[in-house]
Amino acid sequence: MVMAAWKRAGVCLTAAAVVMGLAGCQDGDGGADKGGKKAGASSGAQSRTEAAEVLQAAFKKTSEAKSSKIRMTVETSGAAAEAGTVEMSGVQGWDPAVMDVTMKGGAFAVGGAGGPGQIRMIMLDGVVYMDLGEEQAARMDGKRWMKMDFKAVADASGDPEVRKQVTGGLENMNQDPAQQLALLLESPSLKHVGPEKVDGVEAQHYKGTLSFEEMVDANTSFDLLSKKERDELVAMAEKSGMKGYDTEIWVNEDDLPVKMVVGMTMAQGSMTMTSHFSDYGAKADVQAPPAGDTVDFMELLKELESLGAGSAA
Repeated sequence: MVMAAWKRAGVCLTAAAVVMGLAGCQDGDGGADKGGKKAGASSGAQSRTEAAEVLQAAFKKTSEAKSSKIRMTVETSGAAAEAGTVEMSGVQGWDPAVMDVTMKGGAFAVGGAGGPGQIRMIMLDGVVYMDLGEEQAARMDGKRWMKMDFKAVADASGDPEVRKQVTGGLENMNQDPAQQLALLLESPSLKHVGPEKVDGVEAQHYKGTLSFEEMVDANTSFDLLSKKERDELVAMAEKSGMKGYDTEIWVNEDDLPVKMVVGMTMAQGSMTMTSHFSDYGAKADVQAPPAGDTVDFMELLKELESLGAGSAA
């Protein structure tokens, strides 16, 4: 019984780690309301000012769209290679942040035998719901959905640091392409690479790099930290070998991003997130699963604690 409970928790925690690892770096004030050149209109190299104008126009257009379909691949290397490759596809919305996606990949094998090959994930009102499949449902009284309220988990920890980390992670969880555009606009190395075809459409390719410290300064979710805490966070990142964030964005003729690549390099390895966006304005009518089909992750943690105490007696 103890092992069964830990297996259920293992699948859930693995999925949660993947979700939090897909956090996008957001900036609530990176866009401007002035128009820019059409992304597909330039055949020659653009100056930094021209590139910024295009991305500002894309930020405005993307912000107004509020939703899109998304297809993402997350690849890791180095010491984090056990996470392998995770693929995600579905629909997302921003303002407010919602998602209804399916995730699959080697990372879920950590849940052990019987773990689902793929997981449907719904995010709504800061709560994540995960469909763990029929085999896991058999271990949970037929309830196949796991509810993970990260704020509740953080509050239960009683640790202010955990609470701050989770709050920031929740704010960043959805891959909001508008906010990624805003972040790229903050890069001092922003440049126009040139025209390229992406998924069969003409687009303009832009890239830039931000150091970890520059990312923290541009990311409003870190505003809840004091200066001392921010300095400690930057120092910790530098100690871990974090080199920064490399961002590439392809913008189509309609001033909408069709592809983004975000890369992070650390001493223990690297992670690359490649996202493809389509159908901007697609309906993102995300609904929570029925309460009767849902198990609260907090209750599972209490069960594990109880079982642990009982086995130790």
